[in-house]
Amino acid sequence: MSETVTLSLEDRQALQSGQSVAVTEFTSQMQCVILRADIFEQIKKRVSDLDPRDTYPAVDKVMSEDWDDPKMAEYDDYESLQK
Repeated sequence: MSETVTLSLEDRQALQSGQSVAVTEFTSQMQCVILRADIFEQIKKRVSDLDPRDTYPAVDKVMSEDWDDPKMAEYDDYESLQK
């Protein structure tokens, strides 16, 4: 079920230019984002086409400094340390 939402001129202009608009649902105070449907569909398609394995090289590059830290060796033995 959807309700009609009244947007300010500023919010309408933001949406028309392709920007998102942050909103808070009144009753639950849930934070939400409004996007134009065409932009949402573009994002949805890109995400659904993404194979997580494609991100592995980037993750390795970003995390290599942390993973190579000697303190991280504790995580390798996490289960044995819990005994």
